[in-house]
Amino acid sequence: MRVHVGSDHAGLELKDHLVAWLGEHGYEPVDHGPFVYDALDDYPVFCLRAAEGVAEDRTAGLDSLGVVVGGSGNGEQMAANKVKGIRSALVWSEETAVLAREHNDADVVSVGGRMHSLEDMTRFVEVFLATPFSGDERHVRRIAQLGSYERTGDLPPLPESAVRDA
Repeated sequence: MRVHVGSDHAGLELKDHLVAWLGEHGYEPVDHGPFVYDALDDYPVFCLRAAEGVAEDRTAGLDSLGVVVGGSGNGEQMAANKVKGIRSALVWSEETAVLAREHNDADVVSVGGRMHSLEDMTRFVEVFLATPFSGDERHVRRIAQLGSYERTGDLPPLPESAVRDA
């Protein structure tokens, strides 16, 4: 599996660790940078490229996921989610890593390098990459609603539970 990786200066050391770890564990890492520490760099530059790499690979039918790393992971997740067709999840535990894949079929995982130990972050990524999408109908339906909205801008219809008594 190809894994696109991007970060900012706050995630550089951990990104470099993950790129090496991925290669050692049979993945094909694609490092979108940064490659040197620059306290003034901007996470969108690197995270958008990592997410675009995933989107392009998946469009081409390749098995590909992504990892973005920053100080908190919040901005990096937001950047990745701006790429059409990408669902990025902020992960802070093994459970959220599993749910991001099983329920949301996330393509990109975002982790906060300043929020977790190197061991924990590596484990979150490992769990994310190893967990398949469940394919349960309710999750497929919800993801389809997001995809439809992304393509058309039309909100999904309200269910009966949203109708107020008059």
